[in-house]
Amino acid sequence: MANEAELTKVVDDIFGTTFEEREGRKVPETTDVALANGAVKIDATFLYADLAGSGRIAQLCPWETTAKIIRAYLDCAVRLIRAYGGEIRSFDGDRVMGVFMGDNKNSDASKCAREILWTTEKIIQPKATSKFASVRNNDVKVRQACGLDTGIARAVRAGIRNNNDLIWVGRAPSFAAKLSDVREYPYCTFISEAVYKRLNDSAKTPDGKTIWERRSLKFADTEQIIYRSQFMQKP
Repeated sequence: MANEAELTKVVDDIFGTTFEEREGRKVPETTDVALANGAVKIDATFLYADLAGSGRIAQLCPWETTAKIIRAYLDCAVRLIRAYGGEIRSFDGDRVMGVFMGDNKNSDASKCAREILWTTEKIIQPKATSKFASVRNNDVKVRQACGLDTGIARAVRAGIRNNNDLIWVGRAPSFAAKLSDVREYPYCTFISEAVYKRLNDSAKTPDGKTIWERRSLKFADTEQIIYRSQFMQKP
């Protein structure tokens, strides 16, 4: 059992750590980062896909139905992230994080997010309504949101031997997670200004259409420019 002396030593040891940082050419896996003092620096775009209102679904539907809806959402999101070259590095309940690198990381991630929206609206929602009486009878809406930001982040490992995982340190993963929490349906894709400025034409104005709206959002006590979209893209 952990005691005060042991926990105090753990904190002292961690606070006294000197990280050995290296540049990452690919999205690191857990085993790529030393547990004691490793850090991998990458320039990447982070996408968080978050199933909205799963607590309400759990209240209104049997647990089996809730589990199937969450699994369907996460399975589809993972497949789409991987299809665009993203790497899955974190699951958190009903949310998944994808990490994109490369020259087209921002455009690829934004298209992926809009395909996740299409899949939720055009496949998961109608299938759930058709299959499950609890969804039909309670008018359950399967909603989701994706948040994206881009920039420098570090991957470090946290935990103990045999019980650890990567944590991502930097504004980009934190702000992407924050954006995925925004609820402004039918707007379901939220990107930072940095992502928006790096979109190519096919992602910014597909078929010549303006699909992004400029907004602001407070993050870390500062107003941030963001962009939102309600436009879907079929995979």
